[in-house]
Amino acid sequence: MKCVVFGAGTMGCGIAEVLLRSGAEVQLVDRSAELVEAGVVRLRTSLDRGVSKAKLTAEEAASCLSRVKSDSLEVSEADLVIEAVVEDLAVKKELLAPLSVRFPEAILASNTSSLSLTEMAAACTRPERVIGLHFFNPPPIMELLEVVTAEQTGQSTLDRALELARSWGKTAIVVKDMPGFASSRLGIILGMEAIRMLESGVASARDIDRAMELGYRHPMGPLKLTDLVGLDVRLAIAEHLTREIGPQFTPPPLLRRLVRAGRLGKKTGRGFYRWEGNDSYE
Repeated sequence: MKCVVFGAGTMGCGIAEVLLRSGAEVQLVDRSAELVEAGVVRLRTSLDRGVSKAKLTAEEAASCLSRVKSDSLEVSEADLVIEAVVEDLAVKKELLAPLSVRFPEAILASNTSSLSLTEMAAACTRPERVIGLHFFNPPPIMELLEVVTAEQTGQSTLDRALELARSWGKTAIVVKDMPGFASSRLGIILGMEAIRMLESGVASARDIDRAMELGYRHPMGPLKLTDLVGLDVRLAIAEHLTREIGPQFTPPPLLRRLVRAGRLGKKTGRGFYRWEGNDSYE
């Protein structure tokens, strides 16, 4: 299977790794050769980590890397195209529209966590082939795949997406194209309330997270999860859901202050926690 992943950042590389582990050929594409090269380094590091944890063999990791194509932005053919670029509807539409002409038979998928698939599909010449494939971070580890159907998505596209999800070892849920889908809508409402609780002094960040981890069996508390996703990303999603659904998603002032201060979470070393590598401290 030939796949193209647009966006060589954290999510794009994670998605590429999932595809590679399933045996696919993957062309990694970004705005510059330097970004693609950095993405390949990120991929190699992740695969090496998988080998060290006995998740795959050294031979399997080498095979994955041998099937990454990163030497050209020109791609001649693809069965599946996935975009994992910035969470901006205009950018995604501008990217997908020409791809629908270039790859008329490919499934065109977006990794968006909250934006309208129906609007993206409307910009494409083959809207019935557009679908949402919302992976969760880190994609090679997280089992869930949220499959989002636009108003125009064809049944054959949905059937193929579910078949692919199974081949990737993912458990898929199918949701309609509504603001925030299922996962982001639930996750954001919990995350915003946790930030309000921290802001008003109900408990420390660590104890708020422990309440959900130990009391409700969440694998990770909402504040630590926000640090991993990125405070700026969660702020943008919350603002979008506030506009589309209502004030219950209004971002707390604390979140805005931290984003303005450049405390975006793990990627900057500070968010609700201090981060050193994969370790967090209050």
